[in-house]
Amino acid sequence: MAAMNVNVPPHAVRTVNDTARVDLLLIAEMVTPGSRVLDVGCGDGTLLRLLAARKGVDGRGIELSQAGVNNCVAKGLSVIQGDADTDLVYYPDLAFDYAILSQTIQATYSPRHVLEQLLRIGRRAIVSFPNFGHWRVRTKLLFGGHMPRTEYLPDRWYDTPNIHLCTINDFTDLCRDVGARIERAVALNAHGRKLGVSMPLFAQNLFGEQAVFLLSR
Repeated sequence: MAAMNVNVPPHAVRTVNDTARVDLLLIAEMVTPGSRVLDVGCGDGTLLRLLAARKGVDGRGIELSQAGVNNCVAKGLSVIQGDADTDLVYYPDLAFDYAILSQTIQATYSPRHVLEQLLRIGRRAIVSFPNFGHWRVRTKLLFGGHMPRTEYLPDRWYDTPNIHLCTINDFTDLCRDVGARIERAVALNAHGRKLGVSMPLFAQNLFGEQAVFLLSR
C-alpha cells in the first residue's frame, strides 16, 4: 500500500491530544518529526493521528481486527489488516525509522519473535506494556488470591487477550536476550506521571504501572 501523509485539521489535534493514552503521548515524544513509522496493532489509529498531528510522520499501520482497519481507513489512515505474530516477516529490513508496538506485546503468541521483527524492520523500536510487577498487582494476588484486575489489566483471567504478561524486569531481560540496546526506558505511575530517572530498576518495577521502552540494535 502506498505511503499516505495524514493531514489532521487543528480542531482534530486538540481532540487527539485530549483523548490519547498517556503512554501514547510519551511515545510521540520519542519520535523524531518527519519519520517513517509503522504502528503495529494500531487499533483505531489514535497513535497514528497523534503522530501526524504532532510530528508530521509518514505513518503506516497494521491491525488484526477488520473493524479496526475499517475505522482507520475511514479516517484517512494507511492501515492494512495483519497479525504481528506472523506478518511482520514480510516487511523489508529497516523499512521504517520507528516500529511501534503499544500495549500489545503481552497479547502476542511469540513476544521474542515479534520484538526481533520490530528491531529488524525499524531503525528503532518503541514498546509499551502494562507492568505485572506493580505493587498493586502483587498485593491483589497475595491477599486476594485471584488474578489481579487494574486499569491497564481490566479483563478477567478467562476473557483477557493478554497471554504473556510480564514485568519491567522481565522485559529488560528480553531486551538483553535479543541484543537490543535500551536507549530510553520510562516507567509511569498510577497517575500517568514519569518516575524519576534516578530511581533504581527494582523501584520502577514496583511502582511503575506501565512502561515505555525506546530500543535499537
